[in-house]
Amino acid sequence: MLLEDKVAVIHGGGGSIGAATARVFAREGARLFLAGRSLPRLEAAAAEARELGASVDIAVVDAMDQAAVDRHVDEVTDAAGRVDIALNAVGFDHVQGLPIAETSLADYLHPVTGYLQTNFVTAKAVSRPMLAQGGGVILTISTPGARLSGTGLIGNAAQSAGLEGFSRALAGELGPGGVRVVCVRPHAMADAYDTSYTGEMFGRIAAAGGISRDEWLAGLAGTTLLGRLPSLVEVAEYLAFAASDRARSMTGVISNLTAGALVD
Repeated sequence: MLLEDKVAVIHGGGGSIGAATARVFAREGARLFLAGRSLPRLEAAAAEARELGASVDIAVVDAMDQAAVDRHVDEVTDAAGRVDIALNAVGFDHVQGLPIAETSLADYLHPVTGYLQTNFVTAKAVSRPMLAQGGGVILTISTPGARLSGTGLIGNAAQSAGLEGFSRALAGELGPGGVRVVCVRPHAMADAYDTSYTGEMFGRIAAAGGISRDEWLAGLAGTTLLGRLPSLVEVAEYLAFAASDRARSMTGVISNLTAGALVD
């Protein structure tokens, strides 16, 4: 198994990407610690992972709060002795689709400060045990907005580009200590919309254009080279590979999982 005996912490563990990744990590032998703000969603994700044979602990933790995240990471290391993998899969609704003239400063800054804050907080917390043990993997999640241009993307673009820059810089800082940092950049995932904030967010964008969400998604898929969008399981499978020793020479990379919407 790819992650046998690895200890993995997933912040946003009850969300769409977090829960999907927990299932794959469980199948691959990892011991899981899921953290998030919604206890019912954490319990549901943990139950699915346990069905695959994993040992799973859950904790209600605000991933924006440095002290709370530090305490939880200390609890993980007390219980498991180490942290081998940390994924920040935290997501939240924000404004997309509006021109700058109709976007407030607060709406623009909301994703920028929010996503960069939570990734800083969680990476800072897990870097302590990882550096002490001489290794580990930090996984971050970006969006195609880091490389796209057009109306309605300014907040998402700034957030995603900032997170990718943060991930590159962090890889350079932590690399000498044996810690890898991999940023994964998937496209929108249609199978996440019923369990994710993106369903409502992209629904608003579609409605503003006078089309249904399904029509909007079909148009988005049509912009990819593969003619489709990635799925949750595809992203989760890649995250498991990136976290494994098979990818031990991979760090400081932005992995393109956009189905060809972007070409590197």
